[in-house]
Amino acid sequence: MRYNKYTIETTTVAEDIIISMLDDLGVEGAQIEDNIPLSESELAGMFVDINPIEKTDDGRAYVSFYLDADEDNTELIRSVESELEDMKSYLDIGSCRITVSTTKDEDFLNNWKQYFHQFYIDDILFIPSWEEVEAPDHKGMTIHIDPGTAFGTGMHETTQLCIRALRKYVKPGARVLDVGTGSGVLAIMALKFGAGSVTGTDLDECAKAATADNLAANGLGDADFRLVMGNLIDDENVQKEVGDGYDIVVANILAQVLIPLLPEGIKCLKPGGIYIMSGIIDDKEKDVVDACEANGLKVLEVNKFGEWINVTACIDFSLTKTR
Repeated sequence: MRYNKYTIETTTVAEDIIISMLDDLGVEGAQIEDNIPLSESELAGMFVDINPIEKTDDGRAYVSFYLDADEDNTELIRSVESELEDMKSYLDIGSCRITVSTTKDEDFLNNWKQYFHQFYIDDILFIPSWEEVEAPDHKGMTIHIDPGTAFGTGMHETTQLCIRALRKYVKPGARVLDVGTGSGVLAIMALKFGAGSVTGTDLDECAKAATADNLAANGLGDADFRLVMGNLIDDENVQKEVGDGYDIVVANILAQVLIPLLPEGIKCLKPGGIYIMSGIIDDKEKDVVDACEANGLKVLEVNKFGEWINVTACIDFSLTKTR
């Protein structure tokens, strides 16, 4: 199916009103592009292995929406233009120039594939489903990974740091908790390294299909893996479902989330358990290390890859759980 993408050039003060107007006209799924920095609450909801780009609001915004290119949308676009003209009388909406381009539905899912190719982490080959192994003499572990619409290929420095830490600390039969599992790449690696079971948590519904597909692609369809949807930081139902007694907690998310996550993450560990953290930009290292120590963790090692930091810590045997 082909779609026409309509983009309205406007202002940040008008973007929400324009979205509401489009919704009233029956347009669903509009998106906003602007330079407004993410709020703390938005950061807290991001379980990703990349750091958001620091932005400065310049007042500009772009609101885009998609309509079936094979349908006559003339009247709808006229209605949008009419509504925008009315808004000019009471709001700074900028030029509100509308540009249009045509795309195909498969573009949304497949365009990113040109940027993701097979690669190695040490002796482990990571390969997407659409590629053939380029090194037929490869004798090490091979991981098949497709992120789909969830985050995580294993390529990012923070994920590689976590994988190396898991390889070092996972013991046969270990219970592992992967906070912000995304595509399930860390869960898969934990199982491949010998974990007996893995529990993943995530906020994005896309993680359900992504983890199921990637587990199956790696022969782990029957593995002891479960996914708990929700926020471990403040959702009591998620906390109860996740439980405790884990040998390892791994969290590859941002420092802004890692720090408030610590108290609940620690409750999930058994005494002597290992807490692996990454997604930490280098200038946040001290903040995370200090937070670990303030929460009763002993830092075992700090590793760096590029500008990213991994902190691995051990829970104090004297720490008392309250859950």
